[in-house]
Amino acid sequence: MEGVRHVLTLRIYYEDTDFSGFVYHASYLRFMERARTEILRAIEFDHGRLWAEKREGFVVRSMEIDWLKPALMDDVLAVSTTAQDVKAASLVLRQVVTRGEEVLVSALCKVAYLRDGRPTRMPERMRQQMMRTE
Repeated sequence: MEGVRHVLTLRIYYEDTDFSGFVYHASYLRFMERARTEILRAIEFDHGRLWAEKREGFVVRSMEIDWLKPALMDDVLAVSTTAQDVKAASLVLRQVVTRGEEVLVSALCKVAYLRDGRPTRMPERMRQQMMRTE
C-alpha cells in the first residue's frame, strides 16, 4: 500500500541544462531532493529544524533511476513523490518526473533516518503521516 503523495512543480532554467540544451542528468537529483524536502513539509516536518534541534534526519541510502526522455529549457515539470514503503527507520520513495502526461524520469529512492549519524526510529507521527493514503 502506498502512502502520502506530494507534487512539486518547477520550471527548467538555463543553469539546469548542459551544452546540448537538454536538462543535465544530475539536475534531476537536485529536483528530486527538493521534492523529498517538500513532502516532509507537507506533513508538517522541517528537515532543517530536525537537524538543528535533534541532530536527526534522512540520508539517501540508494537510488535507482531511469532517464527516459529529456527535458528542455523553459519546460514546466512535476516531480511526484510517493511513500511506497514505510518502516521504523527507513522509507522507500517512488519519484516520477513528468512534463504534462509524459514520464521523463522514474526513480526509487531508499532513505534512512539517522540521529547523530546512526540509524534510529523516525518520530511516530512522521511515520504515521507517511503511511496515510488520503
